[in-house]
Parts: sequence; C-alpha cells; structure tokens
Amino acid sequence: MITRDYLVIGAGVGGISVCEGIRTYDKRGRIMLVGNENHLPYHRVSLSKAFLSAKRPHPEELLVEPAEWYEHHKIDLRLNTVVTQLNLERRLAVLNNGQTVEFNKACLATGSRPTRPLVAGANLGNVIYLRTLADALALREMAELESGVLIVGGGFIAVEAAAALRQAKRKVGLLAREQHLWQAMLDRETAAWLTEYFRQHEVNLYLQESLNGFEGKTVLKNVQTKSGDRISTALALVAVGTDLNLELVRNTPLSGPKGTPVTEYLETDEKGIYAVGDIALYPDRLFGGVRRVDHWDNARQQGLLVGANMTGKKRQRYDYLPSYTSQLFDLKWQFLGDFTLPPTRFEIDGSREKKKFALRFFHNEKLRGAVLCNRSEDEAEEIKKTIRAAYASSK
Repeated sequence: MITRDYLVIGAGVGGISVCEGIRTYDKRGRIMLVGNENHLPYHRVSLSKAFLSAKRPHPEELLVEPAEWYEHHKIDLRLNTVVTQLNLERRLAVLNNGQTVEFNKACLATGSRPTRPLVAGANLGNVIYLRTLADALALREMAELESGVLIVGGGFIAVEAAAALRQAKRKVGLLAREQHLWQAMLDRETAAWLTEYFRQHEVNLYLQESLNGFEGKTVLKNVQTKSGDRISTALALVAVGTDLNLELVRNTPLSGPKGTPVTEYLETDEKGIYAVGDIALYPDRLFGGVRRVDHWDNARQQGLLVGANMTGKKRQRYDYLPSYTSQLFDLKWQFLGDFTLPPTRFEIDGSREKKKFALRFFHNEKLRGAVLCNRSEDEAEEIKKTIRAAYASSK
C-alpha cells in the first residue's frame, strides 16, 4: 500500500495549484497528483484559441509547469492514471493499475467533459468534442484535410473555435439556437454587432437552429437541424455544454445535481476532503447564494487557497469576483462580475465600430457586471473594485 499525506485527483490547473498551495506552507508533506492523460498538465483553455489558429503549434508551450517542477517540489505525479474507487471513511483510493493509496487529506479537481447530445450519429467519425490536447490535434489535422468544419454550439468554446479556425483560413460554419452570438452575456445591440462581425469574417452562421442529428454510415456527411435542413459537412465540432466528472463520488453527499457542495473554505462535509474547479459549488460571499464557475482563473485561485487550507497552517475563506477572458479575431474580451440576473439598465463607453468599448450592467442601480472589449487591465481592475464596493456595502 502507498501512503501519502495529500492526494489530489485531477491534474489540471486546479490540481496543480493545490500542490503549489500545499508546498507554500508544507515543504515535506507527501503529495500524489493523479491525472488521466499521458501529457504533462497543460493549459486547457488555450485549446479553443491560439492553438487552433497557429501555423505550427508547439504543445510544450501549453504546459502549466515543466517536468522538473514536479521533481523539484517532490510531487508524485501519476499520468495516465485514474482513481477507480474512493473510500472516504477509510481514506483509501484504488488506482486503475490496482495499487491502493492511503491518504490523510484529498482534493477533488476532476473538472468536466463535453456534453454529448442525445441525437443520432453523435459518435460518428469526424464528430469532435474538444476537451483534451489529443482532441485539439485531431481537430487541426482533420480541418486541414476536409473542405470545412461545422461547429455546433454558441458558447465560449464554440465561438472561440470558430474564430480561431477561420483565422487559420479554414471554411467554418456555426450552428446555434440563439438569434445573436453571446446574447446571454451582451446587450442586444452588441450581440448583433458581434454576429455581423463574424459574418464579415466569412463565418457561415446558422442561427435560431437546433441540432437534430448527424448523418453518415461511418463518418459524417450531413448535420440535420430540427427545422429539417441538412448542412453538408465532413467534420463537426460539438460544443454544447459540459457534464461534471463526479462519477467517482456518485451516490455520496459529494455528488449533487449542480456540483460538489463545499463550505466557504472549499471543504466538503467530509472533513479533510476538498473540491476545486468546475465541480466546486461554493457559497458566494459577494453576491449571495451558491455559485459554480468553470473557468481556469477560478480553478487556479481555488487551488492555491485549498492547498493552504489542507496544510492546516493557513485558513482562508474563498472570496471571488467571477472573471473571464476570451479572444475572437482581434477582439480581446473581459467579462467581470455576475450575469445571472437580467440588468435593469446598461451603459456603454467607447465605440463598437472602433472595436474598443466597455459595457456596464446595473441591477437595481448597482454595478453588477461589465464586459470590456480591447480595454486596459487597469480599467478592469477599477471596475472589479467598484463592483466589490457596491455589494460589500450591502452585507
């Protein structure tokens, strides 16, 4: 039996940040980091952006840390490894190679996976789901061979991938249910402007359409919409949402319908067991209620805090203002704050036509969220301070 002080399940940005946080306060504790891919942990967020548009991608540039980092910090990194069983009461984990690990404290950083729609042909060849480096490499290679790619979905990954592949001179179509791109995150005028911007970049848009299925015997030939249209394509990228990786703790209090419930210290009801990243459903100390954020910055911040908390030498509450970034062609976007409530009004500063503006969304006269396009980091930080001040004063 293997004995470790800390077991971190999931080798993404969140899991690595947990290890970093532990090592800041505990230089000697034995750490095992378990990841199910063959590659050293990398920045997954880049897969739908520059990695797709680069002429010669270099996977090593995506690495979170080089191999020497794990050796230097004495982290037992287990690649191509899966925890198949987890006994929380006895603090035991069984690996897919049959080994058993006895641990003192653990952190779940298992993340999420792309949703596979329940339609015909979802598993056909040339229907890609973008999650891993291998997926991105396969998408790049097939996009070079086929005449075009149809992207199904209207969220961050779908729209980013459409822009990146178009920048790589690929023929790109995008199928989405909404009338305008990103209309849930933008005001109507800005969403319409962004939609037209994609048309100007020759992205073929199939909007207000829903996926009905994929047609083909072994490989894809057509994508069928619910309105009855058939879009001819030999390659499709599906990005219609994510499912949380909670199978390991299924039928336990750590597996809820909306994530793994944690306290403000990101600890579950099982003492000494923590959760970070996509799966962590945490109390929102700023806006109230509970929140789950599937973005790398949140995973990083949570990981650092949990690592410190696991050592017992520092005890911190999680206090986070949601922050997202994106890149579409020459448009750099920053999303700050909360967008779960409809704004009562919004203000725009700058010019859409000049591709440099800031949208401020208000709810009951309080600044609750903002979207910046090609604006400075200093302005973003000032907006964060304003949002925090508005909601901290109401506590």
